[in-house]
Amino acid sequence: MAILHRATLTPTKLELLETWLDTPASGGLDGAGRLRQVGNYRFDDPDGEVGVEALLITRGGPVRQAVLTYRAAPLAGAEQHLIATMEHSVLGRRWVYDGQGDPVALAVYRRALAGRQHQAALEVWVGDTLVETRPPTVRLTVWDPAASPEGLTVRLLREPGVVETGSPALVAAWEGGEGVVATA
Repeated sequence: MAILHRATLTPTKLELLETWLDTPASGGLDGAGRLRQVGNYRFDDPDGEVGVEALLITRGGPVRQAVLTYRAAPLAGAEQHLIATMEHSVLGRRWVYDGQGDPVALAVYRRALAGRQHQAALEVWVGDTLVETRPPTVRLTVWDPAASPEGLTVRLLREPGVVETGSPALVAAWEGGEGVVATA
């Protein structure tokens, strides 16, 4: 389960993405208007240290996927994948990385593509009290799962696409659309 805290984030996730989407590393985002979140999904880090979240976003054009990881300390050797830092009113400073360069994100997607890890349930906590369980805004299914996560090379798709025949795929469905968000 993904533990969500009722907290203030500075900058917000969309503010952080607005800035990052203007950099070459992000691949940009087509469309005009304000950035809008279409949905999101999370995976649990088995060690409980790293938050792994994918946001589906749009500016009125195609839906894009941004896979983010949230860490309590910088990830050594991954400076080129650092998007920004943010202040979390409950957890403190978080280092936010592009999941394409984070080994924890890639590992959870490998397990998901083999059908061995499912998206996390979303639980909202205030202190030590569970106050809400949120329904997912994105539902994931595995198409043609791999026999094993070992040795899989994960490709996280910035733009959700169609299933490629013969390869495992993680398919996301959200209100108004669906597409492949990761393949092996």
